[in-house]
Amino acid sequence: MTVSFTSAIKIMGFFSFYLSLFISLSIVPFSNILVVQAFTGTYGVNYGRIADNIPPPESVVTLLKAAKIKNIRIYDADQGVLRAFRGSGIEIIVGLGNENLRDISVNPDRAVDWVKENVEPHIPGTLIRGIAVGNEVLGSVDPTLWEVLVPAVRNVYNALDRLRLTNRIEVSSPHSEAVFANTFPPSAGVFKDSVLPYMRPLLQFFSQIGTPFYINAYPFLAYISDPSHIDLNYALFQKSAGIYDSRTKLHYDNMFDAMVDASYAALEKAGFGKMEVIVSETGWASKGDENEAGATMNNARTYNRNLRKRLLKKKGTPYRPKTPVRAYIFALFNENLKPGPTSERNFGLFKADGSVSYNIGFTGLVPSSATSSLLSIKVRELKTINLFIDQC
Repeated sequence: MTVSFTSAIKIMGFFSFYLSLFISLSIVPFSNILVVQAFTGTYGVNYGRIADNIPPPESVVTLLKAAKIKNIRIYDADQGVLRAFRGSGIEIIVGLGNENLRDISVNPDRAVDWVKENVEPHIPGTLIRGIAVGNEVLGSVDPTLWEVLVPAVRNVYNALDRLRLTNRIEVSSPHSEAVFANTFPPSAGVFKDSVLPYMRPLLQFFSQIGTPFYINAYPFLAYISDPSHIDLNYALFQKSAGIYDSRTKLHYDNMFDAMVDASYAALEKAGFGKMEVIVSETGWASKGDENEAGATMNNARTYNRNLRKRLLKKKGTPYRPKTPVRAYIFALFNENLKPGPTSERNFGLFKADGSVSYNIGFTGLVPSSATSSLLSIKVRELKTINLFIDQC
């Protein structure tokens, strides 16, 4: 059989990738792994900062403490943010961006340098509990990133191990719904065939180190994609007929639980039925374009209020009733510089000035003179404490 030069290159690339993957997964034994819990309680928030008008990190600490929010995710490892959160008691997952994956995947020393520069200096004062390696990589429009995800994840974990930080910091990688071939009904949840060659080794590694499966689950996005066939009340945790899964004989009264259980079903089919699912992003836009049905202030308030109530009950899903659902809400603020449709800039629980976008039980940084004075005092106190810690 004659093989063309192009075909030969593709075959060599295929075997080269899987050989490097095998070697990557075989470097360190896992007999003495201490599983890290990166999430306290069940409620967290994503702190995105693609904006030029949101409060400074010191004010955000005050805001989160007032709201009793103990868990946040950020999409980078911004040093100013990490310094501001020192001594706050708020647990943080930092992000290593997709743009860094190729370099990190082939350069273990670069992974060590990244952790030394961005994470280690803030330990233990800032409670960095996790590193999210990439965001929504598998199933994305750039398949070249799919190949480098597992080696990058592995190198970050090895860097933490070299620096003796694996007992403090979890390594994870959140996914979008694009990794699934089917999610309806929930028991039919299954990963795409195109994704499985990359998903399986990632899940194998995460199962060895005790990392949950992180999924970005948005009933909002499902609803706006098919508003004529999806009951808005079902998406908003409101009273509805719900759906019945004939295979499991389980009834679902909201789409959020159905999305989580579809993830559990897909994990089972892939051979990882014991892995926990954590929702790394979910939310509802308060404003959108004309073609974004349901993006209203009232719907955003209803979704986030009902979701918060649901999470604070610390209960599981119909398929995993004994495993409390944990989720990070997207997002803390409206981000005025985010590209894309109008909805992308209107997911915030809080407005740019720190006031609440709508009432779901939180207190904002109200722009009254008394509150502003109190906030200024608290910010100065935080800066003084941080300066003292730096000098110690």
